[in-house]
Amino acid sequence: MTISLRDISKRFGAHEVLKGLSLEVQDGELFFLLGPSGCGKTTLLRLLAGFYQPDAGELRFGTRLMNDVPPHQRNAGMVFQNYALWPHLSVADNVGYGLDVRGVAKGERRQRVQEALETVRMEALADRAPNQLSGGQQQRVALARALVIRPDVLLLDEPLSNLDARLRLELRDEIRRIHSETGITTVYVTHDQKESLSLADRLAVLRDGVIEQVGPPRTVYRRPASRFVADFIGETNWLEGEVTGGGGAGLEVATALGPFRSQPGAALAVGTRVWLGFRPESLQPGDALFNSFAATVRQVNYLGEIEEQVLATAGGLTLKSFRHNPPEQPAPLSIVTLSVPPANVFVLPRA
Repeated sequence: MTISLRDISKRFGAHEVLKGLSLEVQDGELFFLLGPSGCGKTTLLRLLAGFYQPDAGELRFGTRLMNDVPPHQRNAGMVFQNYALWPHLSVADNVGYGLDVRGVAKGERRQRVQEALETVRMEALADRAPNQLSGGQQQRVALARALVIRPDVLLLDEPLSNLDARLRLELRDEIRRIHSETGITTVYVTHDQKESLSLADRLAVLRDGVIEQVGPPRTVYRRPASRFVADFIGETNWLEGEVTGGGGAGLEVATALGPFRSQPGAALAVGTRVWLGFRPESLQPGDALFNSFAATVRQVNYLGEIEEQVLATAGGLTLKSFRHNPPEQPAPLSIVTLSVPPANVFVLPRA
């Protein structure tokens, strides 16, 4: 089932939460809505579910206009952040509740509940009460309850935010597996960058009710469309610069650390003032033909799989470098030479 939004706007009083937003989610896609608190992502999800109606624009599931269709007629399953399980019902009865509302016959109900519980690997706990389950198990039940109605669209509202780090990793893998098995068009709201980068087919980054960028995770991470996107999707080192040459094959930029070359991108005229960015993990030890500079290691934070180094440069800049599983810690105030491959440098115009 495709989802199409055209010029969608939504207000609450004088506050416009969604501002002429347009978006296409493809059939069978695992699509993420990502952004800071208050950006409009949960409002958009609730609009898809039918809990809100747009003030302007069109929402379609396939070719069907959904603007005024009530929630129970949309065939959309939703998993809430707080699970929303009935405490007085068993796991099986929680899962089957949506079928009861739809008047599904008992025999078919039993079969579909069993299938849904098997999908989320909870069939052995069908007779338990929700308060006898762990947080991860409750989340699986909530997911089974959304799947049992065989929805055209599955909506997930920060489903892993209440779980600890290890459970989140486990449930990520489960969501990926379940989506692969069912092929249901899924829209997933989160503010967790790693969730979106590891799971999404495509993602949209929202800011103040407007979509800043849409694309596959790797593209959005490596080629952010704005400084906001770059900073939200991960850490970035920024240098002020001015374009001195180049074109479609890559720009040449003058910075306080010397001349830099960038990855191919939009052609910018010589003299354009720009932000030049690169990720901390892109820094490599040693000199290179392009994009090299010296820095002093001011601080080291050992994080296990990576080591974070805070660097001070001769130009008075503070940068970060990530090293993966380094064998030893650099000496305090040691001077290092680093470089960034041009393929890992992106350039954005400054306003």
